[in-house]
Amino acid sequence: MISLYKSLTAKLNLYLTDITLLIARLLAANVFFSSGMTKWNGFLSFNPEKYDLFLYEFFCPDPIREGALLLCDAETLDYVEGSSIITFIESLAIGAGVAEIVFPIMLALGIFTRLGAAGLIGMTLFIQLAVFPTWDHWWNPAVWWFIALLTVLSMGPGRLSLDKLLGLENKQ
Repeated sequence: MISLYKSLTAKLNLYLTDITLLIARLLAANVFFSSGMTKWNGFLSFNPEKYDLFLYEFFCPDPIREGALLLCDAETLDYVEGSSIITFIESLAIGAGVAEIVFPIMLALGIFTRLGAAGLIGMTLFIQLAVFPTWDHWWNPAVWWFIALLTVLSMGPGRLSLDKLLGLENKQ
């Protein structure tokens, strides 16, 4: 009975691990790529409406989210015109837009996959800790992104990846 169980789990591992890793990569890639596409009006044309998302929903929300990173004046819920913090946040918005396109493509293709997963884990943790620091946000949806990305980071992209094809991942 034990040898039958071991044989069965070995076959499951052989066939399901790579499919599971591919699905985890595609799941996370879809979430972030879809978000990234909303930040662009075309190739290298950032959607200026997204600046307001970062300025006023993420870093200066009304009402203020307890524990969130507040980068505007807490009394006026506005920014000082021409301040460097506005430039910083707008640069952060563009950087997030680029990362949400590049890292998911890396995941979907399975190229430099662990780097892409690590980048998106960083984004997930930043969103969780600085923008929406509540358990409700963590348990749905952030933990789903996090566990899919952590699985890929820890186990690698699997055999169904360019990393494996190009010899960038020796394990598996």
